[in-house]
Amino acid sequence: MEILKGTLLLLLVLSLFSLFSFKAPNGMKAMGALANAAVASFLVEAFQLYVGGDLFGFEFLGEVGTSAGSLGGVAGATLVGLAMGVSPVYAMLMGASVAKFGLLPGFFAGYLVSFVIKQIVKRVPEGLDLIACIVIAAPLTRYIAQVTDPIIKGTLLQIGGILESASADSPIIMGIILGGVITVVATAPLSSMALTAMIGLTGMPMAIGALAVTSSSFMNYVFFKRMKFGDKRTTIAVAIEPLTQADLISANPIPVYITNFMGGAMAGVIVSQFGLINNATGTATPIAGLMVMYGFNDATTVTICAVAIAISGIIAGYIGSLIFKNYKIRTVAEIRGTSEQAA
Repeated sequence: MEILKGTLLLLLVLSLFSLFSFKAPNGMKAMGALANAAVASFLVEAFQLYVGGDLFGFEFLGEVGTSAGSLGGVAGATLVGLAMGVSPVYAMLMGASVAKFGLLPGFFAGYLVSFVIKQIVKRVPEGLDLIACIVIAAPLTRYIAQVTDPIIKGTLLQIGGILESASADSPIIMGIILGGVITVVATAPLSSMALTAMIGLTGMPMAIGALAVTSSSFMNYVFFKRMKFGDKRTTIAVAIEPLTQADLISANPIPVYITNFMGGAMAGVIVSQFGLINNATGTATPIAGLMVMYGFNDATTVTICAVAIAISGIIAGYIGSLIFKNYKIRTVAEIRGTSEQAA
């Protein structure tokens, strides 16, 4: 019952983000900015803090990761402001105003106040608009972040707590659900790094999330190559970090999401049977997710599991390409208007 409750809450949150993407003004642009903010903050944190700092022992790199990870709200507000067409100065004004807040509160505050700033720039005489933004937009941005922060934290931490407590009772079911969902989220603008960090996953659930996304690198490489979504550069890029191809994935949601859920679920079940843990929350990313596992588990066990999920990913990608071989896809050339090179 608890795992069902946690899963339904998680799916509700993801559904709201999908609704926002398609229905909110400039929703897709805003979600793209959210993904970029996750890369700029959580991906840097994952590599530099957990790999460079914790795993390899470089204190300076750990400081770099800590600094980047603490500025999720700043990155979210600033980049969504730029995506919404706000000037760089005003985008940074919003970002600086939400220092010490998380990614999502900063994102929502930046998104909403972007509309206010646009009206200020449009209606207030040039020169005075700067004063108006300082007096009105800066405190309003922080106020919105302050109001939304406890709501977001309460909901997401509840989801994380439920999933963690349920993992001991139903590890296989947990592997299927969490592995599938997080792998799909890894291809969506929200990003698996942002999601797992926000819901505070640790232990086995975080291990499932991290290695399921690692498995997706092999799966997506095979799937994108066989489906001919783009050129060799596109295929390599989606294997390294799916967020770099968010527009291509959003244009082909059915084949990509279904294949990723299937592959993630397979990897999740495998990880659950190895009993691995990961206490570095937010590391659901292909390369760093695997590397940090060595800091919490026996190296031989991690390596065997990594080989197993790599094989399962390749199989899932191949199966997905067979299932959708006759599906009409939109290629990189169609979406971006660029010519493809031979893969």
